[in-house]
Amino acid sequence: MRMKTSILVSSIFLIAFQITHGSDDKIASVPANQMRQITIAHPYLRLPIKNDGPRRHLTIFADGKANPGIEIQLADGTPDWWAWKDVSAWQGKEITLQTDHLPEGSSALRAISQADKISQPTDLYHEPLRPQFHFSSRRGWLNDPNGLVFYRGEYHLFYQHNPYGCDDTGDNMHWGHAVSKDLVHWEELGDVLYPDELGPMWSGSAVVDRNNDSGFGKDGQPPLLLFYTAAEHPTTQCMAYSLDGRTFTKYADNPVVKQITEGNRDPKVFWHEPSKKWVMAMYVGQSTDTVHFLNSTDLRKWTDKGYIPFTPECPDLFELPVDGNAQNKKWVLTSASSNYRVGKFSGTMFTPETPQLRGHSGDVSYAAQTYNDAPDGRRIHIGWLRASSPGMPFNQEMSIPIELKLVTTPEGPRLTWTPLEELKTLRSKTWHIEPLTLNPGDSNPLADIHGELLELRTKFSPQEAQEVRFNVRGASVVYDTITQELLVNNGISAKAPLREGTQEITIYLDRTSIEVFADGGLVYIPQAFIPKPEDTTIGVTVQGGAVKIENLDVHQLQSAW
Repeated sequence: MRMKTSILVSSIFLIAFQITHGSDDKIASVPANQMRQITIAHPYLRLPIKNDGPRRHLTIFADGKANPGIEIQLADGTPDWWAWKDVSAWQGKEITLQTDHLPEGSSALRAISQADKISQPTDLYHEPLRPQFHFSSRRGWLNDPNGLVFYRGEYHLFYQHNPYGCDDTGDNMHWGHAVSKDLVHWEELGDVLYPDELGPMWSGSAVVDRNNDSGFGKDGQPPLLLFYTAAEHPTTQCMAYSLDGRTFTKYADNPVVKQITEGNRDPKVFWHEPSKKWVMAMYVGQSTDTVHFLNSTDLRKWTDKGYIPFTPECPDLFELPVDGNAQNKKWVLTSASSNYRVGKFSGTMFTPETPQLRGHSGDVSYAAQTYNDAPDGRRIHIGWLRASSPGMPFNQEMSIPIELKLVTTPEGPRLTWTPLEELKTLRSKTWHIEPLTLNPGDSNPLADIHGELLELRTKFSPQEAQEVRFNVRGASVVYDTITQELLVNNGISAKAPLREGTQEITIYLDRTSIEVFADGGLVYIPQAFIPKPEDTTIGVTVQGGAVKIENLDVHQLQSAW
């Protein structure tokens, strides 16, 4: 469909070009208000965006060809925000902008201007619904985390990014890029992978090629390699490389893996030390959903070694010690929904030893990935939180960074989710409540505490209590001692058995989301939630009898920005 559209648009362009050729900067007359020629004198185009406006298809013609189109909500009037398009490659050249279905007299194309640099509003990162300690992109839509890797002293976060709108438009997908020293404070660097003739840039992973198996390294500097899905027809897997972690070059002989089925995507690449080979775990849709395992010695040529049935999309595969015992390790295969299986991996095939298990509860977190090459061998997880920021010039966010571990349970080895220790650096004020016994009808021991960005940690013994309820700025976190279940906002529940008669709960609350952890990390419930700005209250109550609160701390958090 995209290729047919490009041919049609190209034909229109040839006619319009003949009519308007030679104009330095003017509106073409055929068709009315749908074409504009510009001589590029500055590195960026400034594009006016209306969040609820009709979607247009904008094509840039340059160097005698149509470039990949942009799906965009061009503002016809006052824009909600401005998007930026890098046009430095055409400096000094004439380009033509063409869009469809603009009304007669539209000013949308006229409003596009040039600029020397990307200017940012004064309230950047402090907009009313900007997450304050969850990563979100400066502008536009964000979804799957991609290419999580530690390289040259920095944690790199690449991600699916639509820079031209606040909705999930697959044809616009770029790879955005941010870096951090501590996984808490991020610097957004801009997009590094752009749609091309092979398609938009869909999800993938990143590796550090320490032995320069790919041959892209230079002067002893190992390259950073990105593996991504080019989502055109056919759908293929491609590679890009960098020597500085900032600028990336797409491999000239892409794709490195040709289409297996129309649904193949999301390559997760990692080094398998026992077999001395690179492994790619990739989702492939066939008559049933499967994950294929491919091998390579040079990261350029890949051999398909087989597959197993598994829940679709965004596979991740990694090894963890059970209970921290380095002599007893298991492999974990996860999916976009966080469902997982524990088992063995030979380098070519995963052999499950458990049924498919549920990971986190609910469907707010999706497409999580874990870091390759993280220091200290930690397995650090970041997921896409489907938590909207209505009316803002950006949309969606990432989860807080979470460490994954494997622990022994009566049912077998299971994953745990634990907030990363580095998050403690955000604490700006702490209220510690001394141990107490709380009865039904007692006054709220947290009544004098108020805050916007909050972390709450507690450990309690229910005793005769039937329900222990925490209220954090209108969000309810309820532990039912009869069913031993945790319920968040009367929506998502999860089994959370008492351990030696006690329960531990951790809550993180930001401007658009809440994340709750319990049962030693075996329970993780993320939810989209927007507190009322005027409600800064915190409370705890019980029903049915007394509860012994052994520990209760509330931390006010500062913005990571």
